[in-house]
Amino acid sequence: MEEGKQGQLQGAATNVAASPNIHQKVVSVATYNVLGATSIIAEFLGTFVLIFAGCGAALVDREKKLAIVGIATVWGLVLMAIIYTLGHISGAHVNPAITIAFAAAHRLPLKEVPMYVLAQLLGATLASLALKLLFNHQRDISPTLTHYSSSTTDLQAIAWEFIITFILMLIICGVATGHRAKQNKGISGVAIGATVLANALVAGKQITGVSMNPARSIGPALVSGVYKNLWVYVVAPILGAMAATFTYSLLRLPKQEKYKEKTKTINNDVYADP
Repeated sequence: MEEGKQGQLQGAATNVAASPNIHQKVVSVATYNVLGATSIIAEFLGTFVLIFAGCGAALVDREKKLAIVGIATVWGLVLMAIIYTLGHISGAHVNPAITIAFAAAHRLPLKEVPMYVLAQLLGATLASLALKLLFNHQRDISPTLTHYSSSTTDLQAIAWEFIITFILMLIICGVATGHRAKQNKGISGVAIGATVLANALVAGKQITGVSMNPARSIGPALVSGVYKNLWVYVVAPILGAMAATFTYSLLRLPKQEKYKEKTKTINNDVYADP
């Protein structure tokens, strides 16, 4: 009996000792779930704002003639604002191609990809629906659709979208990942927004319409019911973004040691002879 009581007491003591660890695990799981939820909401809101403003500018252009410069500027500025507003919460991907590329580069857990992408697609679709309701005096929202000119072939369209998305993702990797993210915290939004603006000016509506973002193309397509060549704007940006992350991982050098002496060595000078 005494041995049984001692065993029960020891078991109870063990449970009491283990309870703090269990509590910590519960708190950790709850915290992770909350952070995951806020990230998903941030991606939804960010994508909604991006598509609402960018595609809204295309609809306004029908009446006010903003021209390609005005539309491109809206896209660049609104993305810049989103990055500064939501970047610290979810990373402000607002783009399935970027999310998938980050996951492929092991910068985002694979299990988070489906919810990120779903939030982005939902945000883009609801933004397009809101524009359709607000611009109901227009016959349709076709200016929000991404399509390429009759003189542009499928292969050329794929190449254009691949290249401009590659450029965008390369800039993102350079200014917003690793230790450089803290160094460039103040200018990362400017650099990324300016890249979108420049790409829009180069490959504007006379070539591919400049997507670089599957959600940007899928949202308006779902609301309009027009899916012509949609696959180009899904496949090419994803491949371009993944290629950029792979390329950057090859180019990126290890963090260099701070100069401790004037003598140049292989450890503190990238141009030193091996």
